[in-house]
Formats: sequence, C-alpha cells, structure tokens
Amino acid sequence: MTALDVEKNIVYIAGLPRSGSTLMCQLFAHHPLVYCPGHSSPLAHSVDHMRRGLSNDSFLLSQLDNEFELVYERIRNGLTGFINGWFAETDKTWVVDKNRAWLNLVETLSSLDRRFRMIVCIRELTQLYGSLEAQHQKTILLDTEDGVAGFTRYGRACQYFNGTGLVARCLTGVRAALEEIPDELRNHILYVKYERLVTRPVDVMMEICEWLGLEAFAFNPEKLQVIAPESDSHYRFKYPHRTYSSIRPPTSHVVPQRIRNDLLTQYDWYYRTFYPGYLESEKQAARGGPAPQAIGGPVNS
Repeated sequence: MTALDVEKNIVYIAGLPRSGSTLMCQLFAHHPLVYCPGHSSPLAHSVDHMRRGLSNDSFLLSQLDNEFELVYERIRNGLTGFINGWFAETDKTWVVDKNRAWLNLVETLSSLDRRFRMIVCIRELTQLYGSLEAQHQKTILLDTEDGVAGFTRYGRACQYFNGTGLVARCLTGVRAALEEIPDELRNHILYVKYERLVTRPVDVMMEICEWLGLEAFAFNPEKLQVIAPESDSHYRFKYPHRTYSSIRPPTSHVVPQRIRNDLLTQYDWYYRTFYPGYLESEKQAARGGPAPQAIGGPVNS
C-alpha cells in the first residue's frame, strides 16, 4: 500500500489573521499521528481555480449535456482525489492544511470531503488590529499589498475591517459559517480563541483532539519544535509566520478609542457570539465604570 492508497483525515485550519493559526500548526506538528508541514497551503486556491477552469471548459460542458450525473461525479471524484493526493508524501492518515480561504469554501468541502473538520482561529478584534498595526510600524518603509502604508491609523483600520479588506473578508466567512450554512455542517467547525490558545495550549489541544476523535498527545509549551518559516516576503513582511521554542504571552496593544468604538459597533454580532464579557465591560466603561483590560488571559470557550 502506498501513501496514495490511504484516505486522509484532513483538518482544515482557517480563521482571522494574527489569530494563532501558525501556532496551531506548530502544536499539531508534535502529534506522532499527524502530518502538519505548518506552512500556508495553496490547496484551497488550487481547488477553486480547478473548479473555475472546469466550468469554463466548453468540451466538458458538452459532456454534461449528455451524461450530467456521470460527468459531474467524475468532477467530484477528480477534485476529491486531488485533495487526497496532495498529501501523498506521507503515509499518516491525519493531515493538517492551513489557508484562510477554506473558511469561504465550507460548502464546497462538504461536497468533496464529507468527513472534513475545520478549525477557525479567532481573536478579540481590537487586539487583532493592534497586532497588525504594531507589525506595520516595524516595517513602515514597506507598503502593504493593499497600499495602505500612507494612510492614517484609522484609515488602515477601515481598510482592514471594511468591504473586501483583509480582516473583513475573513469575518464575512465567519458570519456565514455561523448563520448561513446548513446546521449539520456547523458541527464540522470548531472556533478556537487566540487568547486561550496562548494561555492554556495543553488544554486547548486536548479539547481539539477529543473533538476530532484523535488520540491525545503530550507536548511541553516551553520546549517546542521550531518550524522552518514560510516566505513572509509574499506578504511583504506584514504578517510574519515565525515560530518559537516556547509560547510567548500576547502583547497588550493600546488601540485608539475611535477605532475601538467602531469595531465594537460594526462587529457587535462577533462580540455577542465570542466575547460577550468583553462587550459588556466596554459598555460598563462607557457608563463610567472601570476601564476594560486588554484581553490576554484565559477566555471561556
């Protein structure tokens, strides 16, 4: 039996930027039964491009005219085989594939991989913005892909979180997964908070393994294997993917109140779903109560 003969259990990792997906992959790489290269994968984009190419092939479309069920099943089998064959270099049955694009392909995945499981990494939005801005300040002489280096801080926040901005696209996928996909597919998605991952990594990974039906494993958060970094030049060094030998506590970022207010108002649904305590603390502060603390400690699931 070759690796191609082994049907894979694929764990798809998606989510918001700067929210722990690289760390998640680093921890999965310690599992003896899991194959996890750790780098962002082009598999999601490849599947989407293949679908587009097949849909524009006039000869294939003519075949669908005559034998739709047969040819459509061939398309399904071909794409399923492509996904499974992507990991032919390993004979491990559990593999991890990371790409934010998977979040917008949930229903496509359900058609190709009925056993799919997706982990979505999330983070409190003001601190997510703070992390993006802090990295930009470290590389301020390089522009972003969206060309926002010359914007004000508020302008950059608007670009990230509005319309088709980097974070806005991901949040659109999160909301769709929460509200639009069929109920049975929602059971295939697990949301993991960055704040909890970095403060209670052993507990989080044990819970993930139980959810997956995967044997639990032991690792030392203070002695981690460092994964070779992926090409950050592709992202113009704005979204680094470095790993470290131990888990670092999150930095608490000071975020302008105008940006905080806009994020809490615009993404009220996100806070009500994932961070209701934080939303309430902000409202209390607005009423003259104690100022809220930046989230950095354990957060309830």
